[in-house]
Amino acid sequence: MAILKITGTIFRSYITRRLLMAPLVMLVMLSVTFFLIRLAPGGPFSSERDVSPAVEQALRERYALDQPLPMQYWSYLRGVCRGDLGPSIRHRGRDVNTIVADHLPVSFLLGGLALSLAVCVGVSAGFLAALKARSWIDYTAMGACVLGISLPAFVIGPLLQAFFARYLHWFPVSGSGSPKHVVLPALALASPFAARFARLARAGLLEVLSQDFIRTARSKGLRERVVLLRHAVRGGLLPVVGYLGPAIASITTGSLVVEKIFGIPGLGREFVESALSRDYMLVMGTVVVYGGMIVLCNVATDAFHACLDPRMRERNG
Repeated sequence: MAILKITGTIFRSYITRRLLMAPLVMLVMLSVTFFLIRLAPGGPFSSERDVSPAVEQALRERYALDQPLPMQYWSYLRGVCRGDLGPSIRHRGRDVNTIVADHLPVSFLLGGLALSLAVCVGVSAGFLAALKARSWIDYTAMGACVLGISLPAFVIGPLLQAFFARYLHWFPVSGSGSPKHVVLPALALASPFAARFARLARAGLLEVLSQDFIRTARSKGLRERVVLLRHAVRGGLLPVVGYLGPAIASITTGSLVVEKIFGIPGLGREFVESALSRDYMLVMGTVVVYGGMIVLCNVATDAFHACLDPRMRERNG
């Protein structure tokens, strides 16, 4: 009981440190984005949009863009602390909070489906390849993984559209409104990550199966299924769990392009269009939402990893 109590204390202190670092990470990310987007050429009311100087000045005053940059930065930080992400410049009369609330569920659905598909397919293929090591199943699965990693989502997406939508007519080319509209985007987004999960699961399970405690379990006469499920799977999942945090971040950023390709009305498409039109507030609001989600997911992934691997708790204690 004393050992369990000490281990729990170490684990809680480790997660507490990660949570305390999260606001600092968010502040750095928000600050870098704030100044970078304003240093980019052009602006939301630049002259190439045929806006007269008087009208442009009035618009800049309306959105407080005529103030010095440090004052804009401080004002925006105060708004974020209150939960106010400011008004959208491109969508006149709408605030960023409303736009995020309208489009974020669509992005969550796409990202969640893609991540679930990548984990299920990738882990299953990786474990099967490890159990059938150096067989045609192993070589086929790893060959498919190399292909999946080599082709990014913005290449897989148009290929899926050309074959399954335009040639076979099984799914819509783009848009939203039915479950069929989500299938091709989810496949395009999940494919590269399923390949990475498969390689990690295969390597993790092969390493565990070569350990002494697995040989000991087999020598005791335990069934192979019991050895795999009770002793090997947990250790084989460690590399997969360790990659979940970066995978969530990559799927989040990858969905920005996939939503644009397939015409999905998610927050990612709004982010791309707002960046092109220099809608500072909507870009910053998207960064705040996605950044906070990624930071929290990384903390949750580390916590899950620490639960599976006691050595991690000891190293970070």
